[in-house]
Amino acid sequence: MAQSQNSSSLLDTHHLEGLKLARVAIVHTEWNDKIVRELVNGCESMLHKYNGDIIENLAVPGCFELPFAIRKLWEHYQDKEEKPEAIIAFGAVIRGGTPHFDYVCRAVTDGILQLNLTLPIPVIFGVLTLDNEDQAWERLGGAHGHKGEEAAITALKMVILSRKL
Repeated sequence: MAQSQNSSSLLDTHHLEGLKLARVAIVHTEWNDKIVRELVNGCESMLHKYNGDIIENLAVPGCFELPFAIRKLWEHYQDKEEKPEAIIAFGAVIRGGTPHFDYVCRAVTDGILQLNLTLPIPVIFGVLTLDNEDQAWERLGGAHGHKGEEAAITALKMVILSRKL
């Protein structure tokens, strides 16, 4: 399994030090809320540390609804001066005894991919796809780093890239 500690450039934040205010929106699920809340907390911490401004924080029932909510969020802001420069999607899907897990994971992955290809801003995939809840905690400060913090770093790096290009 890939570990963020093995990708030192992913966690390199020295380019973020001089970042001017970056507007970021978060869309997260209510489902698996204990896990998702920790993802959001880690993200918020990093955004505040590196001058990210959370201009919107929306909750949706589950992961399947993330792409729709992100599209509507963008449509709401697209004509405003202070629109988001990146949107982060957070959720957690835990495998159960039916194929539901596979359908939801595929749908949210494909939906966020389509948003990245059609929206003029990056949409960061912060959805954990897990076999069990223990794997979540390994990704929320355990052996696999903190995926909420990593999503924030990714969003800020993409804002810098977008501004540069």
